Amino acid sequence: MISIVVPTLCEEKIIGKTLSALKSQLKMPHEIIVADGGSPDRTVEIATAHADHVVVHRGKNRQTIGQGRNDGARVARGEFLVFLDADCSMPDPDQFFRLALANFEKNPDLVALTTFLRFLPENETTSDKLILGTINLVVLIKNNLLGKGEVPGGEFQMVRKEAFEKIGGYDESLVTREDRDLFFRLRTVGRTRCDPRLTVFHTGRRVHTVGWAGMIKLFMVNTFFFHMHGRVRSKEWTPIR
Repeated sequence: MISIVVPTLCEEKIIGKTLSALKSQLKMPHEIIVADGGSPDRTVEIATAHADHVVVHRGKNRQTIGQGRNDGARVARGEFLVFLDADCSMPDPDQFFRLALANFEKNPDLVALTTFLRFLPENETTSDKLILGTINLVVLIKNNLLGKGEVPGGEFQMVRKEAFEKIGGYDESLVTREDRDLFFRLRTVGRTRCDPRLTVFHTGRRVHTVGWAGMIKLFMVNTFFFHMHGRVRSKEWTPIR
């Protein structure tokens, strides 16, 4: 069984559409877990109508996305954990996940899988296609040829639960870059892979608000700080909804 963990924070506009598509189209054994960061809107109410489990953060401090994903993973019963962002989708979820699982069945030493990333066709610009195409190529080479864990982003990550628990899950202290850190550490216990046959579609809302120049600059600064100090520079990840 696969356990799909969707972290949320103020996602009332889109979470119903995301979850209902998964629930209605995914036929294989699965469970859907929403890990909410304490949304003041109707996110939890809507998620409860679609998800199998809803875990709500009750702490006083704002939850990092790594904490949310870890909270969802703790109640998961599946052999495979799938971390999917609230504003992501795939055209045919059942076929998508059957192909994804086939990677693990074919490669017993495979511990984690990622895919290509694109923005929704109705939102996608020429710049999006060029930049994401380059990012996808880098992710493919680093995982499949060089044996280095890498992801295009945190939009989709599929991990063997045993391996996830072995490395301690996501680093909850990271405000961003927690997705890349997870894959980097997973390569110490097995292989990671990018399947170019599979594509996850994302709204692209942050890039289209901040701009590619701003996003690339932020990524470079946080990556530099992470390698130099073991932490990122960003103190908080501002929601864009």
